[in-house]
Amino acid sequence: MSKGFISQGIFHLSPRETLESCADGAVLVDVREDYMNRHKMFGVARVIYCPRSILEETFPGLPRDKMLVFADAAGIHSKESVIFLKSKGFKNIANMAGGLVEWERDNLPLVIDKTERLSGSCMCQLMKREKDKK
Repeated sequence: MSKGFISQGIFHLSPRETLESCADGAVLVDVREDYMNRHKMFGVARVIYCPRSILEETFPGLPRDKMLVFADAAGIHSKESVIFLKSKGFKNIANMAGGLVEWERDNLPLVIDKTERLSGSCMCQLMKREKDKK
């Protein structure tokens, strides 16, 4: 059974397919901003944290000898990252459709640091946590 699907020239993997690919040696590239990736982290062996805001400066340091699967909170910035890297000649790359929201919904492994909990009105809780007022 083959993994993934191609849409608008971009290879996409589901969260479960991403987990399987990471078990087979792929590297997950988390493009969420630093404050977003401290509370809930993808529970895979190899993760590179490379916020989308600095990707255009730091992409030359990304490995080209491994499959790279880009992920974020909902799949939007990761897709933009894949489009950018394709324009720079990267070939073995994929977008994880649905991001952390779908990863968590599928009950896939997470590493959680409760001290870094975020707040916000949506289920992805993308805002920095307000400190308790005394």
